Amino acid sequence: MAKAFISSRVTGTSTSFSMLGSDTTITGNIQASADLHVDGSVEGDITCNSLVQGEGSEITGAVRAESVRIAGLVRGSVAAREVVILKTARIEGDVAYDALTIEQGARLEGRLSPSGGQIPPAMARLPAVEAELMLPAAAE
Repeated sequence: MAKAFISSRVTGTSTSFSMLGSDTTITGNIQASADLHVDGSVEGDITCNSLVQGEGSEITGAVRAESVRIAGLVRGSVAAREVVILKTARIEGDVAYDALTIEQGARLEGRLSPSGGQIPPAMARLPAVEAELMLPAAAE
């Protein structure tokens, strides 16, 4: 299976994000201080500032972020200050949160645990890591 990683950096607004396309499979852990949008598959733990998961994507591993918006399949624990679980989401694992929104139709097989505004211990131990991967420039 071909693997590819697409990254973008928005300049001028101090916002950076990385995106995994729907045809992308990553095997291994991802740590980034940037926001992350996942439409593909990840087999490994994800630690980032903000995670947006697309409807057809799959994550097998723990997710740690300040905010998480889940629309696909997650097999593993989720810990974030703000968690939004959309109606297309399916989570097989525990969810720790400070603020939680669950749309009708979402499926959860696990426990919900309010964290009381505390950063989950796994996040508190991780050093801040800046990650930026870029595709080579297209040939003209």
